[in-house]
Amino acid sequence: MLIQRIPPLRDAVHHSGRDDGLFWGSYMNYDKLMEIYDLLYERYGPQHWWPGDGRFEVCVGAILTQNTNWGNVEKAIANLKAADCLTAVKLHGMETSELAELIRPAGYYNIKAARLKSFLDWLFDNYAGDLSGLEKLSSDVLREELLGIKGIGAETADSIVLYGFEKAVFVVDAYTCRILGRHGLIEEGAGYEQVRDFFESNLPTDLKLFNEYHALFVRVGKEYCRPKPRCEGCPLTSLPHEGGA
Repeated sequence: MLIQRIPPLRDAVHHSGRDDGLFWGSYMNYDKLMEIYDLLYERYGPQHWWPGDGRFEVCVGAILTQNTNWGNVEKAIANLKAADCLTAVKLHGMETSELAELIRPAGYYNIKAARLKSFLDWLFDNYAGDLSGLEKLSSDVLREELLGIKGIGAETADSIVLYGFEKAVFVVDAYTCRILGRHGLIEEGAGYEQVRDFFESNLPTDLKLFNEYHALFVRVGKEYCRPKPRCEGCPLTSLPHEGGA
């Protein structure tokens, strides 16, 4: 998905006559971020992320993918489907120990079973187990409620908001921080909220852009921008960066 290059607030700032360093700093960040996006999209094309059959499966996957790779999550979800229990009602009524065994391939299965149960308890206590009751919430309110659930951190909450409910928030992960750090766009040790705000302040609030950008970061992070970087052949190698061969 190619994005028309219109930086946030550009027209409003132009018409107001404002021309200060804050605006131009934001414009430069926008231009750099869109250059990265364009290079990644040109190489990889659409990523069709997040994989999942429906909103509930996306929510479950977002919790299961904590500290593991997606291949392991797919195995755990396949177990849930094989047991014919991948619904809010069935998982809510299931013993935690039974759920843990089914999601064992995802790793940390006892912890993740407890986290899924916490999510489901919240869903049933507040919304009668019906995810459609969350649609009316703004992205900020939904995010805040999710963050109040034990075991749901910022990345998991944002993944649910963006991919499960199609509300425009930017999902930050280790790949995002590594790539931005090596390209000099964020400082070392920048926190999750700092990085999320960097994206949301410098890009238009666009659901499709946020969706695709995060997925492209995951792709290039897995293939090239690893803990030990493999810069040769990377679609971003033409940009100034720190890294290896």
